[in-house]
Amino acid sequence: MATRLSTVLLGAFPELRYEPSAKRVRASLDGSAVVDTLRAYLVWEPRRITPVYAVPEQDLLAELTSPALPAASVEEHPVAIRKGTAPTSLDPSTSFGKHTAAGGELDVVTAAATAPRTAFRPEDPDLAGYVILDFRAFDWLEDDEEIIGHPRDPFHRVDIRASSVDVQVALDGVTLASTNGAQLLYETLLPVRYYIPPTDVRMDLLEESPKRTVCPYKGRASYWSYPESDEGRNLAWSYDRRYRDAAQIHGLLSFFNERVDLTVDGVLQPRPVTPWSRPSGPGTL
Repeated sequence: MATRLSTVLLGAFPELRYEPSAKRVRASLDGSAVVDTLRAYLVWEPRRITPVYAVPEQDLLAELTSPALPAASVEEHPVAIRKGTAPTSLDPSTSFGKHTAAGGELDVVTAAATAPRTAFRPEDPDLAGYVILDFRAFDWLEDDEEIIGHPRDPFHRVDIRASSVDVQVALDGVTLASTNGAQLLYETLLPVRYYIPPTDVRMDLLEESPKRTVCPYKGRASYWSYPESDEGRNLAWSYDRRYRDAAQIHGLLSFFNERVDLTVDGVLQPRPVTPWSRPSGPGTL
């Protein structure tokens, strides 16, 4: 019997997963080096969607100490990645302190600063000698390039293709965009996103939002709202020019398929059910 690969990936979410990386990985804290290694692992704790780095303790340039502060209460944000699946995964907004594998937290100490509870030593034989670091607590380089958001998942891909299909975006009967020049973005486990030139968007109906997010594959996103609808908060977004990999969508706008009426070549598309089906959905996409 054939196996759908996405089912295999989703089925592994409850497990502690890791994958070696060939990249030179460096992290720093307020300008002080924390680690410099060619032996990093990408690690996903059980139920985690996005990876973080685990590094050999031998390659640390900072000290690990027992936590000076008690552990804080951490709220978890469960999500269902695919319609019909139980919300057993943790949205990336769930902080590092919500550990789902056995192990213990540690402070990271440099000559200039201390980062409380930003290291985690897992109790797993395959990760012996490694500590997992809180990505958000440090500044990171892969080789000589800055990375943001989280490390890129080698099993997660973004492809962008030009298209001449007729795309109409509407909400509450009001047309918000109409184009034959969209760029279609295909991303693993996510709906197709239609990126539309601003000249084909009713920008006069939208208001720029203060919301900002980061994506390690596409860059930093700015958002727009359609204030005339309850569904309209942070409804559309556009990425900056940070990554060459996403050059085809720089400056274009995309709308959440989950919350608009999207018509493609005259066919109204069903609204997918994802963590972004609500205006208060997760912070990255």
